[in-house]
Amino acid sequence: QVQLVESGGGSVQTGGSLRLSCSAYGYTYNIYCMAWFRQAPGKEREGVATIYIDGGSTDYTDSVKGRFTISQDNAKNTLYLQMNSLKPEDTAMYYCAARHSGGDCNLIERGYNYWGQGTQVTVSS
Repeated sequence: QVQLVESGGGSVQTGGSLRLSCSAYGYTYNIYCMAWFRQAPGKEREGVATIYIDGGSTDYTDSVKGRFTISQDNAKNTLYLQMNSLKPEDTAMYYCAARHSGGDCNLIERGYNYWGQGTQVTVSS
């Protein structure tokens, strides 16, 4: 009943910036937490940032703190990830995720109910 669609990925040089967007469609009323995950080739999916829909509290994995900012526009049902000072190690497929109530809003893949198709981010040195 919920579809998530990411956009905004691309290829940039080290130190550059990108802003990812995730639009949510369908029955989104019960979503309480959204997140960005990423997965590099040959590696497991990693939680990047989370945000509580009610209140806007956020959390980030240590490697992106101070560089990435997760935000939301509730009127547009859209989630954003502003990525600054990008590094080659940020290269990955980035996924938008959402979950209903029932657990913490965390950086662990398990428990998220909906996923987008992913948008590729490539950072070259």
